Amino acid sequence: MSGFDPSQYGPNTRAVRAGKVQSQEGENSELLYLTSSFVFESAAEAAARFSGERPGNIYSRFTNPTVRMFEERLAALEGGERCVATSSGMSAILSTCMALLQGGDHIVCSLSVFGTTVNLLGKVLPKFGVQTTFVPLTDHAAWEKAITPRTRMLFLETPSNPLGEVADIRKLADLAHAHNALLVVDNCLCTPALQLPFKYGADLIIHSATKYLDGQGRCVGGAVVGAKDLLDEPVHGFLRTAGTSMSPFNAWIFLKGLETLRLRMEAHCRNAQAIAEWLEGQPQVEQVYYPGLKSHPQHDLAARQQSGFGGIVSFRMRGGREAAWRLIDATRLFSITANLGDTKSTITHPATTTHNKLSDAQREASGIAEGLVRLCVGHEDVADLMGDLERGIKRTTG
Repeated sequence: MSGFDPSQYGPNTRAVRAGKVQSQEGENSELLYLTSSFVFESAAEAAARFSGERPGNIYSRFTNPTVRMFEERLAALEGGERCVATSSGMSAILSTCMALLQGGDHIVCSLSVFGTTVNLLGKVLPKFGVQTTFVPLTDHAAWEKAITPRTRMLFLETPSNPLGEVADIRKLADLAHAHNALLVVDNCLCTPALQLPFKYGADLIIHSATKYLDGQGRCVGGAVVGAKDLLDEPVHGFLRTAGTSMSPFNAWIFLKGLETLRLRMEAHCRNAQAIAEWLEGQPQVEQVYYPGLKSHPQHDLAARQQSGFGGIVSFRMRGGREAAWRLIDATRLFSITANLGDTKSTITHPATTTHNKLSDAQREASGIAEGLVRLCVGHEDVADLMGDLERGIKRTTG
């Protein structure tokens, strides 16, 4: 949108208007540019664009107007200078690490991150000489102790998946910067609708756009948001060469998803809060994990750092895996899938799905118990969702 300055407008306006490019046809809805390449007026113009002397589209692997609209809109919502869209959330993490780290560097990462992130940092990056130390998310002393002279990055999810642990972003940002390291925050579960990590000192924000940014489980994508000097050449340059690119079609889906993000997140929060409170009253439920509960150990921190508590509710069943599986299999409304962020409520058993590649010791250290069930609470009537869970709970005692 020509002349649109995101800093002059509120978040709802930015979600609808930021990044919009209008063609000569005058369309109101953003265009989907399905083209692999772009035509130049002359050989000289082609040379100028390829050399970087003149801005403009070259090839959709790294320059596409629809992808650029999504990047600019997400950056405006997060309050970042630049965004690089990628083919998945995992490719966003990979691109960030490959672009900003080198052999001999060291990462400190929270134990409570997505299972595939653990594998990437713990098994793949060591092949390139980058080592990772995993520490408990909320143990600040452990973070500080783990830092070495080679530490270049602190990486975390907050709230964590699936236990909803909440880190003090400001405290970890100060720690990272005191040691000349970057703080990278995965903001997937809150999104900019509920949490703004840059406000508390984060350097980079990671997204799996597949989740709440889409909101309806349609496409796979990711994004990195941050300062231009970190993203323009390092991360975008890696994407241009390695091809970890977002497709224009997926970018268009995510772009439209951002328009309703705040409304959807508010609905997720309302339903999740109600279900978490209801689950706390069920005798067969041993413990409920949700930052919106006063019983949650980081409830006060979450209330200060976030504007809402999110849509992920996890709980531990008495009876271990057998009870958890019985409950899951008895539900009729909840979709049994490991994806999250959908308008449709989903249910999964983390120990045997999202975290199944971890060792028994890693799962135990991360709190992924055999009786743990994770819900991503959607937009159905909350009474219907409670009835579905009640059916499952009764099956565990039958």
